[in-house]
Parts: sequence; C-alpha cells; structure tokens
Amino acid sequence: MSAKANRHRTKRLCPFNNKVPNCTKDKAQNPLGVCSVFHDGEAVITCPIRFRQEWIIADDAADFFFPAGATWTTLTEVRLKDAEGGSAGNIDVVLCAYDKSGKVCDFGALEVQAVYISGNVRNPFEHYMESPAKNCKMDWTNEANYPRPDYLSSSRKRLAPQLIFKGGIINAWGKKTAVALNKGFFNTLPKLPEVPKEKADIAWMIYDLKPPTTDGEHYELFRDRIVYTRFEPALNQITKSRPGKMEDFINHLQEKVDEKLETPPTNRTLENPFGK
Repeated sequence: MSAKANRHRTKRLCPFNNKVPNCTKDKAQNPLGVCSVFHDGEAVITCPIRFRQEWIIADDAADFFFPAGATWTTLTEVRLKDAEGGSAGNIDVVLCAYDKSGKVCDFGALEVQAVYISGNVRNPFEHYMESPAKNCKMDWTNEANYPRPDYLSSSRKRLAPQLIFKGGIINAWGKKTAVALNKGFFNTLPKLPEVPKEKADIAWMIYDLKPPTTDGEHYELFRDRIVYTRFEPALNQITKSRPGKMEDFINHLQEKVDEKLETPPTNRTLENPFGK
C-alpha cells in the first residue's frame, strides 16, 4: 500500500524494465499485472520481464559469454532464421560485444523462461484491483481454477522446444546460450551433467525472490547459483522421458481389457428405414 506501489498500480506501470513504461502482460489495454505467484510458501516468477530487475541477468550472462573487460550491449527480441530463411523464433536477449570502432566481435543468446500457470489468475487479480486496500488480505484458495505453477508444461512445451530450435542454431555456430529461470522451476528438471565454466555451452542462471528489506518495496531478485553444462547432454536429459514401472502399465491395460470383456455389446433393433 505504499505510494510507490499505488502509483505503479493505478497507472499500470512495469517496475522491471519492460520495453515500454507500462505493463503489457497478456493484454496491452487491460494488462494482467501479476509478475509472480506464491506456491507452497515460495514466490514463483510467472512473467519473463520480472527477470529484468536491474538487469542482473545481463551482467551474469556477459560474464559467461565474454572475457573480462569486454564492451557489450543488449538487444531484445531478435529474430533468428534457419538455413531456409524461415523463422526459428525470437531470441529474448542477445548480448553483443563490440570493439572500439563499434564493430560486433562476439555475441551470446540469453533465453528467459518464466513459469506457466494452470488455473485462472486473472479472476483473483481483477477482484483485487476492484479495491486493493480492502481485498489485499483476500483468501482465494477455495475458488474454482485456483492458479498454480505448471512446471511440466513450462519445460516440455516451452523450454525444451526453445532450446531445440533456437539453441540448436546458436550451438551449431559455436556460440553460447544462457538460460535464466526460477529456482523452483530448475529444481523440477532432471539432474543435468555439469562441466567447468570454460567447457560449457549453456549457463543455467538460477534466480529467486526474497522479501524486501525496506517497507513498501517489492521483492528482490537475486542469483541463487549458476549451473554449467554442455548443450547436447543437457538437452537429452530435459527431453528424455523418465519411465515408470512397466508392470503398472500392464495392470492398467488389464483393467481396460477386463472392462471390455465384461461389458456385453449393446444390440439395438432399428426400424425399417424404407417404410413398410
């Protein structure tokens, strides 16, 4: 309820370096001003722009991409094309190192992966916005479609395809990729085979949010750790299914077969379609 929070809320401003001053999440005219949600007592980042706080992710990525003392800048939403000229998607952030004359001499790709939400987060947000002072203590846990993070969809439907298509091109060029993601999300991924920083193709930059130290401020983004891996071994781990017990699947098949054999066929007599 601070003056700063009220200003951002009433004017729909983004405090985390969006491409425009306003929040544009979901809808530009009626944005969904939710950067993170609580789940099991932990804050989970659900908006990729939230990772841009003070551009910590750019500093960390540059430390992985370039030698110390390099001069670099950032470009956002850079189109990447394949060999046929088709779009492989946009790279979230490209860090470009350049020499004294301004000529680009190196680059690296930074992908930012927030977490998908299952359920409906707009309904509680709009209810809150009707009267923030009154509704800030509301309990929405028993409402239909209560929102929660969907880590599985975030990895299989978003992160893995991004690395296969965009990361595959970057890796084929001999360049490095950094992936910024939430601590809780990274912990749901299979264990990745780590390598020393100097041998890595990918830096998994893991961040979390901690409560503010000053009243009226927002939660603070901080780097928890960085995990370094090679490209193909990491991708193989993420995209590889972890099989359960085959016996459980056979038991499931047996139940289905038993149901089918025990249920007699339904025989119906049709009237003569051609009349008498």
